[in-house]
Amino acid sequence: MVRANGDPIRVLIVDVDPMASELIGLALRREGWIVSIANDGPSALRMARCDPPDLVIIEVALPGLDGLAVMRGLRANRPTIPVMLLSSLTAPEDRIEGLAQGGDDYVSKPFHVEEVVLRLRSLIKRSGLGVEPGILEVGDLVLNEFSHEATRGGKSVLLTATEYRLLRLLMLNASRIVSKSQLLEEVWGYDFGGSTNVVEIFISYLRKKVDLGHHQPMIRTVRGCGYMLKA
Repeated sequence: MVRANGDPIRVLIVDVDPMASELIGLALRREGWIVSIANDGPSALRMARCDPPDLVIIEVALPGLDGLAVMRGLRANRPTIPVMLLSSLTAPEDRIEGLAQGGDDYVSKPFHVEEVVLRLRSLIKRSGLGVEPGILEVGDLVLNEFSHEATRGGKSVLLTATEYRLLRLLMLNASRIVSKSQLLEEVWGYDFGGSTNVVEIFISYLRKKVDLGHHQPMIRTVRGCGYMLKA
């Protein structure tokens, strides 16, 4: 599972128990997700400000600033960030309290890490943040999101990592105009307010690989608006 722009899911785990954090972290890294770990509430809030996660896993019984307070602190700036609560408190009223306070899911300790991963994947899907890698097809252009391999008319198209992200975004928005600012933000990860020709350069690279030698070009410039990929 990846973000809609093709980037890996970023997770922050907040738990005083290093074994629990590492167990979950190892499983999520195997999923291809980027994992950060904090062992107390203040550290978690600082890390979230500097490197905003897509999803947070929080132990309720943190020393000092407890898990519910950490969740409220995170939600003050990002009200919709998905939060999974972990707790050794297993009574129904504890689970109800955690969910009532705003937790999106509540997992009791001890847990099976496979269950945690499945529930996190479900949580990501419900939030609309992530998508499952698959096969994208527009006309005779095919992009494999698992292997990052592309073909057009059955012939291989070799892509760099940046070219893959750019082509994927255009294919996800096939027959729709994608603005230059959207490409900069989703492919390169920044909002560039000035003048830059990086988009034009990489569109040119893609055209040479995707359209060269084909009668019908697929990557089109919509002057003053952006770019469109159309069969």
